[in-house]
Amino acid sequence: MTDTIVYERSDGIAVLTLNNPARHNALGREQFEAIAASLEETVRSPDVRVLVLTGTGEKTFCAGASLSELGEGALQDASFQAMTSGFARLEIPTICALNGSVFGGGVELALSCDFRIGVEDSRMRVPAAALGLCYPLEGMQRFVDVLGVQLTKRLLVASEEFGAREMLDIGFLDQLVMREELQRTAMARAQHIAALAPLAVRSMKQLLQRASGVTIDATLAGELSQLCIKSADLQEGLAAKREKRNPQFQGK
Repeated sequence: MTDTIVYERSDGIAVLTLNNPARHNALGREQFEAIAASLEETVRSPDVRVLVLTGTGEKTFCAGASLSELGEGALQDASFQAMTSGFARLEIPTICALNGSVFGGGVELALSCDFRIGVEDSRMRVPAAALGLCYPLEGMQRFVDVLGVQLTKRLLVASEEFGAREMLDIGFLDQLVMREELQRTAMARAQHIAALAPLAVRSMKQLLQRASGVTIDATLAGELSQLCIKSADLQEGLAAKREKRNPQFQGK
């Protein structure tokens, strides 16, 4: 098990920590496997009533998928989607305590949790369009279900950046606190939920999750996603990111 993912359980609360601040808590295959194992342990533990997801470091909660592994072809959409779906499918409530800014797939990871608490001076952006990627269908649906179509367009199509206050205003965050208050606030909420009637909590979560929005055409989404993955624009976007320059996209 990698030390870049830390999992602990105590008093009915599980805490899963992204522990690779030097890489902005970016996620690759090694992390996906460790997270999957942690979620399986949570499912097998009937005493766990709440899961808290957080990260280490003062800059970034999660930068999403590892761009180096993505550029090498070592990561597929399905791997990241399997991980975020693992969080979304949990029967117990989940709290995401964002210790810093959040980017790319890290935004979807946070949206896979039921509640989100952020810190002042943090930022959010999904740079898929700036790299030449078409965001995966399942993840796009998660954005729409939580934030609605128009905000999803601003995040994905326009690749807008949002500050901490804006993240609260648009409903991405449920609560915004000073950095030194994050852990205390997250654990207080977790303890409150853990003390509630677990059967009622799980039942209502399950029913609410069935209240989904408009379904996106899966066939069309797959075709468009593959078109972007095989494009010269994606290679240019990744190269520009590595070389710290503006990309020169050709639309092909």
